[in-house]
Amino acid sequence: MKILVTGGAGFIGSAVIRHIINNTSDSVVNVDKLTYAGNLESLIEVDSSDRYVFEQVDICNRAELDRVFKVHQPDAVMHLAAESHVDRSITGPAAFIETNIVGTYTLLEATREYWNTLEERAKAEFRFHHISTDEVYGDLPHPDEVPEGAELPMFLETTSYEPSSPYSASKASSDHLVRAWLRTYGLPTIVTNCSNNYGPYHFPEKLIPLVILNALEGKELPIYGKGDQIRDWLFVEDHARALYKVVKEGKVGETYNIGGHNEKKNLEVVNTICEILDTLVPKESAYAEQITYVQDRPGHDRRYAIDSSKMQRELDWTPEETFETGLRKTVQWYLDNAKWCQNVQDGSYQRERLGVETTESKVKK
Repeated sequence: MKILVTGGAGFIGSAVIRHIINNTSDSVVNVDKLTYAGNLESLIEVDSSDRYVFEQVDICNRAELDRVFKVHQPDAVMHLAAESHVDRSITGPAAFIETNIVGTYTLLEATREYWNTLEERAKAEFRFHHISTDEVYGDLPHPDEVPEGAELPMFLETTSYEPSSPYSASKASSDHLVRAWLRTYGLPTIVTNCSNNYGPYHFPEKLIPLVILNALEGKELPIYGKGDQIRDWLFVEDHARALYKVVKEGKVGETYNIGGHNEKKNLEVVNTICEILDTLVPKESAYAEQITYVQDRPGHDRRYAIDSSKMQRELDWTPEETFETGLRKTVQWYLDNAKWCQNVQDGSYQRERLGVETTESKVKK
C-alpha cells in the first residue's frame, strides 16, 4: 500500500511515517510545506528507505497536489497537515483558516479528481483519512462543577461540535468538509479525533516540551490560570499505531475517537515533569520552584476527555503507554536530543508566550 501523508514532517505526522516505514511493508509519500513546525530531522531514521519519498508542497497549491497524485498514485491519504497551536490561532487566525479550511478543501478536490480516474476496485479500496482533534467538541464539565460521585461525561463520536478557539473552529470546519465530500461525492472518507498528544519530536511551543526545556534552562514554568484545566494525554507513538489501524481497517464514513485514558490537570503534568527532572538531572533546588502562574488563555476550555471504547471494540486498539511511562520516555528523549531542540527553534520563536496581547500579571508560587 502506498500512503500519501500530509504534514509528515510535523509532530504526529513524523511519528506516523516512522511507524509505517519501521513496522510495515507499506510505502509513504510525505507532503509537507515545512513551516516552522515541520522538521525533516524528525525523519532521519527513515530518510534512506526506498519506501519513503518527500515532496515539499503546500496543500493549498492545487497544481502541485495534482502533480503529486499523478506521479505517485497513492492508495490512501492520511491528512495531518494543519496549523495546530491554540495560542497562535488567537494571535493570528488567518493562517489557520487558510491551511485548515482552504487547504483541506483543496486537498479534497485534488483527491477527488484523482480518485475518479481509478478503476472500480481501486476506487473501492481507496481511503481518505482525516486526522482531527477533540477540541472541536468544546469542553466538558469539570469535576468541581458536578455533584460529588456523579459520573463525568466524556467525548463520544456523536458529541456535538462547540469549538471555542479559532484553531478548533477551523478544525471543526475541515471535519465538516470531509464528511460532506463523502455524502455529496462518494469520496471514501474516515475521520479521527484525538486527545492531547505528547512524546518525542514535539515542537516546544506546546506545554510538555516547553516545560522540560524551560526547566533545564532555569526559566519560569508558566501555568495558565490555576492550572486546573484537565486534558487526556496520549503518547504520540500510541496514536500513530491507532491511525495506521484506522486507515487499514476502519470503515468508510465512520468517526473514531482516540484517547490516552490519562486525564490530568495541567499543574499535575508540570509537577510530574519536575519530579522526573529532580531524579534525572538533580540540582540544588527543586524544579517545581520555577513554576509561575500567568494570565489564563482567552476562552480556555477547562476539560477534555475522550471515550475511545469504539477503537478498542471495533479495531482492537488500546494505548500501550501509561502517562507515567510515556512522560518519563519523553523527558529522557529531550535530555538526549538537545541538538534537535536547538535546531527547531529559529530566530522567530524562542518559547515566548503567544496568544495574549495584554501585559500578563504574574504571581510566584
